[in-house]
Amino acid sequence: MKAIQFQEYGTPDVLQVVDIPVPTLKPGEVLVQVKAVGVNFADTMRRRNRYLAKTPLPYIPGSEVAGVITEVSPEITQFRVGDRVVALTGGGGYAEYVTLPENAVFPIPEQVDFDQAAALLLQGLTAYHVLRTSGQFSEGESVLVHAAAGGVGTLAVQLAKLWGAGKVIATASSSQKLELALSLGADVGVNYSAADWNDQVTEHTDGKGVDIVLEMVGGEFFQKSICCLATFGRLVIYGRAGAETTQFDPSVLMQRNTSVVGFWLTRIMQRPAMYRESVRELLRYVAEGTLQLIIGERVPLTEASRAHELLEGRRTTGKVLLIP
Repeated sequence: MKAIQFQEYGTPDVLQVVDIPVPTLKPGEVLVQVKAVGVNFADTMRRRNRYLAKTPLPYIPGSEVAGVITEVSPEITQFRVGDRVVALTGGGGYAEYVTLPENAVFPIPEQVDFDQAAALLLQGLTAYHVLRTSGQFSEGESVLVHAAAGGVGTLAVQLAKLWGAGKVIATASSSQKLELALSLGADVGVNYSAADWNDQVTEHTDGKGVDIVLEMVGGEFFQKSICCLATFGRLVIYGRAGAETTQFDPSVLMQRNTSVVGFWLTRIMQRPAMYRESVRELLRYVAEGTLQLIIGERVPLTEASRAHELLEGRRTTGKVLLIP
């Protein structure tokens, strides 16, 4: 089978197409023919060796796949050949086939296609838990969603509105991206290319600030985001796309009883009850048509380097998929 692998860290051109054997099943596993693969910033961070966990070499990236089961271990009764499934893989997803433990796989509802399923899990779970778990969201609260036209952002805007947010303020780098965020339910759009974007956010909250900020850039962006918090507000960090080291005086948090909270999806996945229930809820939203998935790019698997270039160049809206 074909897969995408890198044998050294670096720019997108280190991603190489390789021919490797189809993986063999271990007890308790299923073999899935991959129909769509989600591309995420975490993949680019692994490629650059900047991820939170060590990335071994050689490495096949890809943390979420949707596809069809082509083989099951004899002891498995929950799934059978031909079932449509979606899963977080932890790595190895940029390939035509993957093996997965039975407890990592979820059936895809009939109303959901492969592209939607692959676009949902990692960023949907992130949006879900940065709001509900780390952000401790309550109905009526205001939320500031940065990069609101991206994969996590488009879903966070919708989930915040679905759960009864009082006001959702979306930031993005262009009027086109802001229009997308507004079409998904955001109440206000702010272009973060403007030097005074944080002042604009404060103005849109009548000087009070927002209850929750979802932040994934770092550096000056982080500093200005703290200034946007209301009394008892929470800033949730779920990425560092800017790759900048951030320093701040923690005493500023005392002034309005604000909090800074970190989020890493891996820790949620280590709590199966929490993880599995939120996956089912998200799939139900998509099946019902309550949650819209924005797929910006469908790129052939063999052109994975181009997908990374698009993502790192911030030239995408919504989700980027690889199609084997």
